[in-house]
Amino acid sequence: MSISSVSPPATGRRTAWAEGLDELRAAARTEPGRLRVIGAVLALLVVVFGTVTAWQVTNRATAADDVVEHSQPLTADAASIYRSLADADTTAAAGFLAGRKESGTIRDRYAADLSTASALLVKAAANSGGSPAARAQIARLNSGLPRYTGLVETARANNRQGLPLGGAYLRYANEQMRTELLPAARALYDAETDRLTADYRAAGARPWLATGAGVVAIGALGWAQRRHYRRTNRVFNRGLVAATAASAVVLVWLVAGHTVARTGLTGSYEHGARSLRVLNEARIDALRARGDENLTLVARGAVLTGSGQDFYEAGFRSGMADLAGGGGHGDAGPGSRLGAALALADDEAGRRPVREALTGVRQWQERHGAARAADDKGDYERALAKVIGPEGSTGESFDRVAAGLQRALVHEQAEFRSAADAGRAALSGLAVGAAVLAAAGAVGAVLGIGRRLAEYR
Repeated sequence: MSISSVSPPATGRRTAWAEGLDELRAAARTEPGRLRVIGAVLALLVVVFGTVTAWQVTNRATAADDVVEHSQPLTADAASIYRSLADADTTAAAGFLAGRKESGTIRDRYAADLSTASALLVKAAANSGGSPAARAQIARLNSGLPRYTGLVETARANNRQGLPLGGAYLRYANEQMRTELLPAARALYDAETDRLTADYRAAGARPWLATGAGVVAIGALGWAQRRHYRRTNRVFNRGLVAATAASAVVLVWLVAGHTVARTGLTGSYEHGARSLRVLNEARIDALRARGDENLTLVARGAVLTGSGQDFYEAGFRSGMADLAGGGGHGDAGPGSRLGAALALADDEAGRRPVREALTGVRQWQERHGAARAADDKGDYERALAKVIGPEGSTGESFDRVAAGLQRALVHEQAEFRSAADAGRAALSGLAVGAAVLAAAGAVGAVLGIGRRLAEYR
């Protein structure tokens, strides 16, 4: 009986990956092998630090540029669209009150307001980017504006012929402005303001990932130098010292640059963007009040509130309360637009035009009271002269308010631009500098370890 031979069980062939790991483990048991691993890790950490720093700084610099070059100008344009539409409505009512005496100045102002609004809508449409909310409001404005202008022209034509139907058409036009166009313009302004806020948030976000990577890289370099000292009694390794210095420069530059940028951008928001928003709101309130004042004389009590008050007179009082606070004299109320503008202004150059606007508001309220008293007594012509007359009229006071607010806006816009430019300038060159210094640091780490390896050859 023969005994058959039994072959040993077949074993799977080891992969190149497993063999490589074994070789790496074997090499790591020797000092040269450990040094090679340490050098590779140090170089990798420094490169990662530089890459993350360049990436995060680039994102923040881009957001800071967007604040200055895109979102804030678009917010200002959206506010100008609202102002132009509201002023066109106010001017149309003033021209209607003047009737056949309507001056060329009033017609030119109305046409200029519409031209400005149309041009800014084209610009907004080209720069709305990926904002569906902004595009939707622009579409609403573009479709509603021709209907509004058609109603105004019909009102004018009837008014020239002395037909009372003209007043009804003007009220229809004003209703469309109030319920469709101005809400759409306000929604566009809010959408652009939200974009501005998001850009501010992105620009001011702290670079925690880059900072953490820098701390880890410098910590690892410090550990490597301490290990080098303990094994050789040599205080310095030039390559590792150079890598540490380069990494430290990047980290300090990152922290300092971002701190300065954040301070500048915060200043541009607190003393620029916030002031601009309040001043734009104040200008809107003034325009709304002026439009309601004109329409009070156009409607002659034909439109009432639920409580039986004149609708437009109630609107005028509400607008003036929002603008300057309750009462018809004294300082601006703490919760009013002008009160907030005075509180936000950080120098006398910013406060002075706001005080001038407040003086104009108080004068306007006084003259409005005289006009209402004349109208209530049945003296319509006297009331009309006090509202749209060339001298001593509420229109003159309104122009004074508008001029003061415009000067304040120009000043705060300059304040915004100065602070924002200083903030974004602090990030200039940081991304490129971080990449270059990180590359130099990685080379220094490799050369430093290489010098140590040379001692084993």
